[in-house]
Amino acid sequence: MSEFEGLVAVVTGGASGIGLATARLLAARGAVAVAFDVDTGVGPPLHGVRCDVTDDASVRAAVDAVVERFGRLDVLVNNAGIGAQGDVAANGDDEWRRVLDVNVLGIARVSRAALPHLRRSPAAAIVNTGSIAAWAGLPRRAVYSASKGAVHALTLAMAADHVREGIRVNAVAPGTADTPWVGRLLDAAPDPAAERAALEARQPHGRLVTADEVAGAVAYLAGPLSGSTTGTVLAVDGGMHGLRLRPAGS
Repeated sequence: MSEFEGLVAVVTGGASGIGLATARLLAARGAVAVAFDVDTGVGPPLHGVRCDVTDDASVRAAVDAVVERFGRLDVLVNNAGIGAQGDVAANGDDEWRRVLDVNVLGIARVSRAALPHLRRSPAAAIVNTGSIAAWAGLPRRAVYSASKGAVHALTLAMAADHVREGIRVNAVAPGTADTPWVGRLLDAAPDPAAERAALEARQPHGRLVTADEVAGAVAYLAGPLSGSTTGTVLAVDGGMHGLRLRPAGS
């Protein structure tokens, strides 16, 4: 497939998990795929650029480096994010600021640096990574859920602001995905096998979402063939958001 042939795509948090799967898929479909991350240890066909999304100077330098090297920027996937556990009282102000700084302000920093270049693209698209946590009340995810709710709202606001500039803005909302962060949570649980089983059972299709499945949704939203899709939050959650199944066997 060559839908992205000639296009340059940046994926933040592109060195692992959903970001890495997305960057690899975009490259396979013809894009010049650049992974922004604090860890730039990616290999061909990807290009790694160090970028700390909490640092505006780092973000602007990374975007400038891409445009200087490749001459353009067409697709931005704002995927960098961090998690947090606990109810609303469990974390102090510093933790709230830390999560919001990465998950929300990080999107704002990278997007505003990329906008001048996206405006010159004939196929400009931004895809943000939201979460099922923005829609479903998940236990012990207060800070994280608040940040992803903000991502969904920001996506719609950006779509409205930039649609007449030819820039489409959408988001994906993954369910619980089999990523390194979830792996670390499972490893820290008193009974990792039981915790995994509970997370799998929470999703109607009975398993964790894969990084490749989320990447496929991102590529759909980012691709030129989806030129009339903007202001959409696409669930990739095994039906968790919309389905209400009867108990198994009933």
